[in-house]
Amino acid sequence: MDLYEYQGRALFERHGVPVLDGGVATTPEEARALAERLGGKVVVKAQVKVGGRGKAGGVKLADGAQEAFDRASDILGMDIKGHTVHKVMLAETADIAEEYYFSFLLDRANRTFLCIASTAGGMEIEQVAEETPDKVLKLPIDAIKGVDEALAAEIAERAQFPAELKDQLVPMFVKLWAAFVAEDATLVEVNPLALTRDGKVLALDAKVTLDENASFRHPDHAEYVDVNAVDPLEQAAKEKDLNYVKLDGNVGIIGNGAGLVMSTLDVVAYAGENHGGAKPANFLDIGGGASAEVMANGLEIVLGDNDVKSVFVNVFGGITACDEVAKGIVQALEMLAARGDDVTKPLVVRLDGNNADEGRRILDEANHPLVQRVDTMDGAADRAAELAAQGA
Repeated sequence: MDLYEYQGRALFERHGVPVLDGGVATTPEEARALAERLGGKVVVKAQVKVGGRGKAGGVKLADGAQEAFDRASDILGMDIKGHTVHKVMLAETADIAEEYYFSFLLDRANRTFLCIASTAGGMEIEQVAEETPDKVLKLPIDAIKGVDEALAAEIAERAQFPAELKDQLVPMFVKLWAAFVAEDATLVEVNPLALTRDGKVLALDAKVTLDENASFRHPDHAEYVDVNAVDPLEQAAKEKDLNYVKLDGNVGIIGNGAGLVMSTLDVVAYAGENHGGAKPANFLDIGGGASAEVMANGLEIVLGDNDVKSVFVNVFGGITACDEVAKGIVQALEMLAARGDDVTKPLVVRLDGNNADEGRRILDEANHPLVQRVDTMDGAADRAAELAAQGA
């Protein structure tokens, strides 16, 4: 989960990382009141989870409360790369002498943590690494040892930060690592990490990504969720403990096991090339316990997508037997009908594995008008794509 800058700034402040005073506003009136509290010049920054805000006009300076009101009026409601601005962050301004870059992140490719530091901040680190690679330090971090003062001092020296800033940089790096670990983050990034003309080092930006797999350890992280930015179907699926991701196709996908579902996406996309470009509409893994309730919840989410024209239920029975899955499908359709849901989209079902013959018999006997059973994965994918094309 990516945080907005104002959320990241507050998180840094909570962990003792030096930041400028600031706050968030959702209306021009709130921005004016916040500017009055901050006093003097402020920067008004659009809060969107995308880069390029400044070039798009989403970052403005304001000299006083009324100007903050005007700048917030300009920015709120803007569209920045497809993201509508609903909030602005106001912060004190700083007289910047130098801009640096610093981050801790999860290096998935090398299965470790990584520190990236550079004295060339204020721009994309990828550009710095390409144009002046000698100015970018990439240092793997041992997950057990972490970052203590000795390693923080080594980072500052190897990244060629000014020696006279060591007393400020070392504790800041240690605190950033502490925040990274304590919050179960996969990224904490400061760009720019600024040196002001009066000699202070401050985090002028805060980019934070939290590992949602660790959310059970952090009930307080729920406050970071922006319901306005979350797809309503994904939010509904999350509330039902379903692993669901909305895609842009028209074939609903339900499967048991992430690997099988990923393979299903591929075969549907391939089959769709012969049927008007039909594509998967979602990723939905119902897991191993495909009970009637779980299946009903899954179907409710998938059928609730107006883009879906057909549904492909692809199940390989292992721990969960196919006959139980078949019963779940039949009962799920009955449950949805009993709840008054208007189920009209065709379902293509492929069952294989444990008790597949019995599962197929159950579906055949049920003879539901919306259910079509196909024995092979490729054949079922082709039929689902064909039906989606017909319903488009």
